Amino acid sequence: MNNYILEMRGITKIFPGVKALDNVNFKVKKGEIHGLLGENGAGKSTLMKVLSGVYPYRSYDGEISLDNETQRFNQISDSEKAGIAIIYQELALIPELTVYENIFFGHEIKNGAFIDWNETFKRAVGMLKKVRLNINPAIKVKELGIGTRQLIEIAKAISKNVKLLILDEPTAALNEDDSINLLNLLRELKEQGVTSILISHKIKEVLSIADTITVLRDGKTVCTLDPKDRDFNEFGIIKHMVGREIENIYPPRLEQKIGDVCFEVRNWSAIDSAKGKQILHDINLNVRKGEIVSIAGLMGAGRTEFALSLFGNTDKYAVQGEMYINGKKQKFKHPRQAIDAGLAYATEDRKNKGLILIQNIKQNISIANLKSLCNMGVINENREIRATESYIESLNIKATSVAQITENLSGGNQQKVSVAKWLYANPQIMILDEPTRGIDVGAKYEIYCIMRDLVRKGMSIIMISSELLEILGISDRIYVMNKGRITGEIMTSEATQETIMQKAML
Repeated sequence: MNNYILEMRGITKIFPGVKALDNVNFKVKKGEIHGLLGENGAGKSTLMKVLSGVYPYRSYDGEISLDNETQRFNQISDSEKAGIAIIYQELALIPELTVYENIFFGHEIKNGAFIDWNETFKRAVGMLKKVRLNINPAIKVKELGIGTRQLIEIAKAISKNVKLLILDEPTAALNEDDSINLLNLLRELKEQGVTSILISHKIKEVLSIADTITVLRDGKTVCTLDPKDRDFNEFGIIKHMVGREIENIYPPRLEQKIGDVCFEVRNWSAIDSAKGKQILHDINLNVRKGEIVSIAGLMGAGRTEFALSLFGNTDKYAVQGEMYINGKKQKFKHPRQAIDAGLAYATEDRKNKGLILIQNIKQNISIANLKSLCNMGVINENREIRATESYIESLNIKATSVAQITENLSGGNQQKVSVAKWLYANPQIMILDEPTRGIDVGAKYEIYCIMRDLVRKGMSIIMISSELLEILGISDRIYVMNKGRITGEIMTSEATQETIMQKAML
């Protein structure tokens, strides 16, 4: 008897000028957790969109079999009726609706022609118990944290009698505790007979939970591994993902002289103007020239709020305290003033706040320093093109031309464009907020190399990251935050994951 719940055979998907999937074969056993790994652009999301009906039957070549029956999905509702549910990294919940309204949105419980709200509420309570959430179903989703929202998405999927659950980067935006909670839930769902496909760039996380792992590279199936295979380990997976051996995940530290303090804040506090609540308390922090300083902490510790408050966002934050750049006291009333003073901030949300995805690479890179290209209000496009081409080359941005639409780049290349945008503004200090979130291991290594090269040339970097191994692997010095306060300062040479977490919990 065939023990595969899913078989995708010979899947080929072609976009204009690009073969995104090339004869891909992908099989998933009933009741397993199957990891699907690959670099950005390897074809993982495209394959799942074929499976879920986003790309309808006849728009691709190949066959899909679910429970030994050939499937021809023409839209998402067809795959949902067959028992497939997909949860994307960008959650699809409606913030203004309640939890119970969101869980049954699109498949409402009706009594005749009307929605039965009492039964909806009752069943929502049951769904929340299944995902171990003890919250009031009547609360609006906008009041909840990202980890809770992820579990609500899973509750919504379970409410549709899901047989095959697909999770695309489910822990990318979660802190460590929420990530562990979600992975434990997947194990419980497995015991209840739910099969899962887990797409993630966190290789260690996938290795810890997956029964089988399939690796895609350049739109092709490279291998399928289980724990008995020799390459079922981090470096083996990376080798198959990138097509070569990578001995170190982080580039080696180069011997270089750390200079004098170039950035400092003293007794820095901030109030959230919208909520009237103090969110930052008496922060003291400094950065030296040529140094990478990381800020660690749990989700909600105030790290991003701290960065935004430094960057002149006075409409959001009322700040107190002192800031110095190269010994000169600064007070920014607008981000433009921060940029002019040599401070840059690359946001954690590159898709919605860091880049204009519908514009091309050239327009995104030049936007932070247009005045350098203008003559009497007119942009010198030739200079703009030359500047963009130099960054495409120096940062190894994989693109067809400066005119390529940014939305069509992989996550890693979008991140490089975000960095290039701020480099073009000639900063002395760059704040990188979650610079490797949602990008693959190969692209991460390139971002780390870029950071190393920038500090070697004299720039200073403040990195905010939720990945402790990343912080330990790339930083010179670490500050730890909790509840808007600095709870510790550690030299990386003396730091461990345990010491960082201890201070993050103070």
